[in-house]
Amino acid sequence: MSRSQSFALCSIALNAYAAHILSHDPTTTTNAEHRLCAGGIFTFPLLSPAMAAHVKLSQPQLTTIALAGMMSQYTVAALVGKVVDTHGPSLCSLIAAFLFAFGFGAFSFEIYNTPPDIATPSSASFHRLTFFFFLAGLGTVFSYFSSLFAASKAFPRHLGLASGVSMALFGLSPLFLSVVASNYFTDPDTKTLDVPYFMLFLAILTTTVYLLGAVNLRIIIPDSDSARERLSSSDVEEDIRETTALLPKPTPASDPTVADLLRNQDFWLLMAFCILTLGASEMIICNIGTIVHSLPPGSDGPRPESINVEASTNHQVRLLSLASTISRIIIGPLADFVSPITSSPTIDEQTTSKKHRISRMAFLTGAAVVLAITFFWMVTQVTSREAIWTLSVGTGFGYSTIFTVLPSIISSMWGTKNLGRNFGLLMYAPFTGNPIFSYMYAFVSDAHSHGYGICEGRDCWQLTFWVSFGALIVSYLTSLVLWHRWKCSL
Repeated sequence: MSRSQSFALCSIALNAYAAHILSHDPTTTTNAEHRLCAGGIFTFPLLSPAMAAHVKLSQPQLTTIALAGMMSQYTVAALVGKVVDTHGPSLCSLIAAFLFAFGFGAFSFEIYNTPPDIATPSSASFHRLTFFFFLAGLGTVFSYFSSLFAASKAFPRHLGLASGVSMALFGLSPLFLSVVASNYFTDPDTKTLDVPYFMLFLAILTTTVYLLGAVNLRIIIPDSDSARERLSSSDVEEDIRETTALLPKPTPASDPTVADLLRNQDFWLLMAFCILTLGASEMIICNIGTIVHSLPPGSDGPRPESINVEASTNHQVRLLSLASTISRIIIGPLADFVSPITSSPTIDEQTTSKKHRISRMAFLTGAAVVLAITFFWMVTQVTSREAIWTLSVGTGFGYSTIFTVLPSIISSMWGTKNLGRNFGLLMYAPFTGNPIFSYMYAFVSDAHSHGYGICEGRDCWQLTFWVSFGALIVSYLTSLVLWHRWKCSL
């Protein structure tokens, strides 16, 4: 890595906490700002208590709106990948700008025009809010692909490190936005979030950033052919050696067709694991706000997070974001160190494999164990808002660990030629699991609520967590089966 690239990479991290930085590489600023603004839909837990009180939405309706933003990302991932491969990150940035502008802007307008004294929720308003959040979710996936592709172009010989930092910044986005929400859009007396103005802020911020990105990325991110022409012959040879050393050794299962994957038992076992673990985790991410609301504050003295529901929710969103970010920063390099991908021999026989200490499946098994313990602790020990921090930290750590390790496992088992396609197929796991667990939570909660608004009490979610705990035990056993079957490959 050159000195200028090292400086640029450090600048990406610094820009996670600042709106401006002093960098000699404009690619860095653009990419970091993209990642910093990309997590707007993940602030929904901050919105849900205020929306339940103001718009009188039920828990199933709140869950539906949250799922519209979360699930829309998975439905078009393959299409967005094709767009960024064909036309580059600038077009994706432009599309994201328009989707965020209309999605967040119309969402803000809809809440603003809802009378404060309505007695029953409006069905038409609920459907419009769901559609607007769906558009914001589409904007999120376009922004994600735009930023990730820009990072890989900016650091062509350090794709893993660039992608890891980019993903970590994505995890920090909800933290940054939650700080903004609490400091600038929350009433200091009532501690209530002003949803219309916060969503309007998101609309203006994201539209501005991604419109600028559409221009900047077109100028500063060259296409693959022109970039390679500027590399010297020695650089090209070095790239080939570095890339070859990271490729897994070809196996009979490498580069299968879609039909081959669908006939592969291991693929379906991994799919089942992801449905259970990622589905249960995203249920928490979507509903942490109402979980906080269901419990009373602690009795061990006043603290900021125990005084108000919105403040407690904000605190949990920050913890989720921090746990997710720290997990991505630590687990990726750790997996590379203790479980390097098997190297294939090069022509000059100068490449040697690093010591393989443990299978990468250990990280998936560990994530399932962490999530199971977290859910068991929640259902047996948690009785106040302050104690929910264990749920936020455990969920953020387990969820991000799975996403961090999954691409390398897929490439090791089925090759790198169609890695994006194979990863996209597995993304139907959270697409399936999220609504299963989320609607289970929603209907159990709704069955224990009284009238409109958010359910209160442990009964609102206790059954959901017991079922989820059982599902995570099944996922743990599934990971052990895969670990045994893949012990010679990973």
